[in-house]
Amino acid sequence: MNLGLTGRKAIVCASSRGLGKACAAALAAEGVAVVVNGRDPDRLAATADEIRKATGSTVTVVAADVATEAGRERLLAACAEPDILVTNNGGPMPGRFEDWDHAAWLAALEANLLAPVLLIRAVVAGMRARRFGRIVNITSAMVKAPHPAMGLSTAARSALTAVCKGLSKDVAGDNVTINNLLPERIDTDRQRFMAQVRAATVGITIEEAYAEMTRSIAANRLGTPEEFGAACAFLCSAHAGYVSGQNLQLDGGSYAGVY
Repeated sequence: MNLGLTGRKAIVCASSRGLGKACAAALAAEGVAVVVNGRDPDRLAATADEIRKATGSTVTVVAADVATEAGRERLLAACAEPDILVTNNGGPMPGRFEDWDHAAWLAALEANLLAPVLLIRAVVAGMRARRFGRIVNITSAMVKAPHPAMGLSTAARSALTAVCKGLSKDVAGDNVTINNLLPERIDTDRQRFMAQVRAATVGITIEEAYAEMTRSIAANRLGTPEEFGAACAFLCSAHAGYVSGQNLQLDGGSYAGVY
């Protein structure tokens, strides 16, 4: 399927590795000029080279922290009129409710609520005026299935989900869509880190932690970054203009609920 994205421009946040990188690569493969972003300049440059060689698309590098105003300004300076915005950022560390002080809550909200909201605010009016816009937020399965250890992430990302649901109704008439991708057990560096945490906590090997994860997934395997990127690309496509305000779970069919 031709996704109708050739010549479009995208900002993909936190895309030097993992899920953000997968989304940037999938969009570039469809002819989108992408701005990739991360805080490690060397890793970011390597990612950009990899995507350029694989797709032939234009890839612009912006080393910046999207949780800061200066970082967001650098992204927008590199692509003032994006057709596509993919928001993403590293999630807070798992932990215990009693250990999360005022500063921990504020940091989670800055990184996973305010950073994406302020980027959306900066670009959505232009998308509406041009009558094309695709906004995809990479959030978490914890939005719909909270876990006590992930309370910081759940709180910030649930708030983002609520804000964007309301906004999606306001902008849909101008062919601007806002959707959320909810990953669960995608095989990335983040997942390996979570396996290491689990292994250290209960005294098992990393391989045993991975086996536990696999057993928790109905598909009996972890998802791939490529599968995640493909879902993002479709939501950004010309064919997805009637899909907005949705939470798409990428979890191998594991979610136990109906809604």
